[in-house]
Amino acid sequence: MRHSSLRVLTGAAAMTAVLIAAGPARAACPIVLDHGHVDVVGLSYEDDTLEIAVHDESGAEEVEHAPEDVVLRALPASRTTVPAGSAYSFLGAAGAPVWILPEVQNPDLLWAGFGAEELEPGIFQDDAVNVKFLSLSGPGRVAVYTDDVFGDPETVLVNSADGLPDTVGLHAGDHTHANWAFSKAGTYTLRVQAGGQLASDGHTVRSRTVTYTFEVKK
Repeated sequence: MRHSSLRVLTGAAAMTAVLIAAGPARAACPIVLDHGHVDVVGLSYEDDTLEIAVHDESGAEEVEHAPEDVVLRALPASRTTVPAGSAYSFLGAAGAPVWILPEVQNPDLLWAGFGAEELEPGIFQDDAVNVKFLSLSGPGRVAVYTDDVFGDPETVLVNSADGLPDTVGLHAGDHTHANWAFSKAGTYTLRVQAGGQLASDGHTVRSRTVTYTFEVKK
């Protein structure tokens, strides 16, 4: 299991049994997000509850969605090929197709990030919350990674090719983006949960396990 930390930008963040364990069922008509600024993993702590939501800033005003109510779409324009070089081997063989939602904003594609601006400092020990990518279902592999200043892979945060779970560390006030890469077209579901230790008493609190759906188009 990998544990990676993100501190790139700091802000001025039966059926009944199934519903209890996994949260709300998917909406009959999910909201499709395929371009613009979206914090896929948006954290908050309210009423003694750690929550994960999708913070959608693709429109004129920010809207908050339950992950199960959203389909995050990688459009055909996100398709590219894996570059040559060992630094890119986690994406697959050189020249193989790969669909990437980029770390650097492209207005025609989804700009997918992590946001912890809604976490107040002092709530969690060291202001730290861990986001655990528990499992993946889909036609291929998923990797989430950041680039260095030269545009080459710097930190691989999540890599289903070598097994999940993987853990991404965030801190109160953080806001950052990463590349989200998919090895094949099709529909992927990712199960994610956040957790942290309260500064007041050391008690560990966890969010409910949420489910994200990514739709990768040819």
